[in-house]
Amino acid sequence: MKTIARRSLLALAAAASLAAAAPAATAQTWPARPVTMIIPFAAGGPTDVLGRIMAERMSQILGQQVIVENVGGAGGMTGTARVSRGSPDGYTFVLGTVGTHAVNQTLYAQPLYNAATDFAPVTLIAEVPLILITRKDFPANNLQEFIAQVKANEAKMQFASAGPGSAVHLGCLYLNSVIGTNGVTHVPYRGSAPAIQDLISGRVDYMCEISSTALSHIQGNSVKALATLTAARTAVLPNLPTAQEQGLQGFEAYTWNAFFFHKDTPPAIVERLRAATIEAMDTPAVRERLEGLGAIIAAPQRRGGAYLDRLVKSEIEKWAGPIRASGVSQ
Repeated sequence: MKTIARRSLLALAAAASLAAAAPAATAQTWPARPVTMIIPFAAGGPTDVLGRIMAERMSQILGQQVIVENVGGAGGMTGTARVSRGSPDGYTFVLGTVGTHAVNQTLYAQPLYNAATDFAPVTLIAEVPLILITRKDFPANNLQEFIAQVKANEAKMQFASAGPGSAVHLGCLYLNSVIGTNGVTHVPYRGSAPAIQDLISGRVDYMCEISSTALSHIQGNSVKALATLTAARTAVLPNLPTAQEQGLQGFEAYTWNAFFFHKDTPPAIVERLRAATIEAMDTPAVRERLEGLGAIIAAPQRRGGAYLDRLVKSEIEKWAGPIRASGVSQ
């Protein structure tokens, strides 16, 4: 009996040892198949453009294809929630933004997840300026003229966004609040691409669009650019004054992009994706393409998981004030 009992204990110990070793083994072999990058907005928008540039290079680095899947809806929460509620096996991650991981925590009465606790932060990739753009025939050529027009006609005007809670939405919501024009109608879309098309056709009046998707339309003269909404001018539009230069002291609105896994993803897998992401970011051809869209690549000291964790929490707090002050909720 003692022999049988001893063998049983040895078997249990061996099973426990194998179970403990399984995550490590998984991490060592990851990825053994294609990995899915969820982009929680429509194809063709700014987040999609950045994500696809990164996915191409990361596929080469990881030795497995990084498949891009666009899952839009609820200002980016639908696709993001798929990751928070999915498997922590490391085969699905999300390209998050200030909208998906900060703004919606206050904007929505019942957000689909807790951005501060439901994810494993991988790395910050870049910050991207917002640009105030209008339909081509909008009767203003600078920010002060724009403010005067909106104040005089706000009941009849409309601004477009990539959806409630998106950076594009909150950028203009913040702008409207600062200039004292809360009566402009918000028209949400399922991404920036369809919103810009309606701006070009004159169905809406203005947007606070991300530079990466606004740039080609500004250069093509199909929309009018009135202000850069970050503290400094962007390198891709060096002649476009900032809102601060045009009288809005302290005003700043931007988005950022970062990767997130399910919170229970093995740390070794998180670290492996972080390393692949950083290698892609530092690839000269990738950096050139991203900077050509106006993106500001995260500096080395801002690429760790702990930094991204702190950033998410601070951004939730930063945006809570303007959102509550505006009275807007979903």
